[in-house]
Amino acid sequence: MNDAIIHAVEGFVTSPWVYVVLFGIAALDGFFPVVPSETLVITLGVFAASTGDPQLVLVIVVAALGAFTGDHISYWIGRASGQKIFAKLKPESRSRKAYDRVGKMLEERGGLVLVVARYIPGGRTAATLTTGATGFPRRSFTFFDAIAASSWAIYSACLGYVGGAAFEDTPLYGVALGLGIAFSVTLLHEGVRWLRHRRAPKAEPREVPAQEETRNAA
Repeated sequence: MNDAIIHAVEGFVTSPWVYVVLFGIAALDGFFPVVPSETLVITLGVFAASTGDPQLVLVIVVAALGAFTGDHISYWIGRASGQKIFAKLKPESRSRKAYDRVGKMLEERGGLVLVVARYIPGGRTAATLTTGATGFPRRSFTFFDAIAASSWAIYSACLGYVGGAAFEDTPLYGVALGLGIAFSVTLLHEGVRWLRHRRAPKAEPREVPAQEETRNAA
């Protein structure tokens, strides 16, 4: 069964069409986040190490270009209708919390949030939509997004390459290792963020001066 799966995947990854599919999925993931672009990049990185096809450099370049394109589509969607999208989100929903968190990060860190959000679950779409909706300058967005898309493509492809090199004869194990590392990094990030939020000092209630209290009573 495993051999049949490997042969089927090898037939796909050795085809020139794999780069077209990779570009399309990476772009689609920019504004439709349920598409597993990172999984595909990691898988192609595994086979680049274990079989030599596809080419690792091409995987990185195509994945980065696809992500860059998709992020700009998301940015323009945010420019056109971002406020309407935010208004439809329920206040306690996971998506609304992600958008609120990214909005706060944009205020504090500016364009660097685009780089950080690339590695946060649901963060990349929230970041690009929010930057568009808030009127973030397009030139600055393009600059920071180029860094975000490139670093993400290198990170994901190299994770897969490490897995493929470790399990050269059993690529499926390499895929599992690469995905496991990516999941662990995400889990670690979320754990650190949760601890920081929990330990953050709560705002103390403001004490009313005696004079103000007397004036209010009067």
